[in-house]
Amino acid sequence: MTVKEQIWHEYREWRGYGYNTVTGELRVLPQLASPQLNNQRDIFVLLPASYHNSEQRYPVIYMHDGQNLFDRALGFAGNEWEVDETLAHLADENLEAIVVGIPNTDKRFQEYNPFPHVWGGTGDQYLAFMVDTLKPIIDRDFRTLPDREHTGTIGSSLGGLISLFAFFQRPDIFGFAGVMSPAVWIGGGAIYPYMQQQPFVEGKIYLDNGTREQSARRMKQVLMEKGYRLGHNLLHVVETDGEHNEAAWARRLPNALRFLLKFD
Repeated sequence: MTVKEQIWHEYREWRGYGYNTVTGELRVLPQLASPQLNNQRDIFVLLPASYHNSEQRYPVIYMHDGQNLFDRALGFAGNEWEVDETLAHLADENLEAIVVGIPNTDKRFQEYNPFPHVWGGTGDQYLAFMVDTLKPIIDRDFRTLPDREHTGTIGSSLGGLISLFAFFQRPDIFGFAGVMSPAVWIGGGAIYPYMQQQPFVEGKIYLDNGTREQSARRMKQVLMEKGYRLGHNLLHVVETDGEHNEAAWARRLPNALRFLLKFD
């Protein structure tokens, strides 16, 4: 895709003026090509409430399963994370960020799986798409804080797995990660030996799970043994009766962002 073809559209105009649940200003870049993965997908960008009323620059959060973040009309089974509503409320607390929603494809299992030996995981290529193709466009077209301290990634399930991987694999790019209900079972727990080999990375990690899904307690212990401290650069939340779905992640997102978006 050439630079001329990279035109951002206002979401409502692009989607049509039918039913949607979007709050605030959402932009769409249709069918961005990935040379790393040999596919293409729409990219969504939610702008902060104050974006057009100031010249300030903002942290950037790259979020996976992007079609489930903002609009129930696109979300899985008619559900969404309510990222736009959450950021609108957090703006009252002076917590703002640009959110980049990266929709999954029919290769979701491979793209969010960083282990080639486990059913052909292509997580490295997906991460290269994020870092080498997508991030330069976002930093060019929007007023971002492009440094690692202000650049993070958040996802759930397999998206949580690839977020954790990205934080440790590309510490030059990502300074914080939201790891919600991570699919640590992939490849019989292949993420654990990977994690044990990685050095400590400066930054923040939010980790969670519900009591009605697989626990992330073992990953919390691995991170603490690596040097992360609860309440300082690591927050682990266990939601009573929390299930593995968009509604649970929407409930936990506000406090995750409160933790991740407070910079020293």
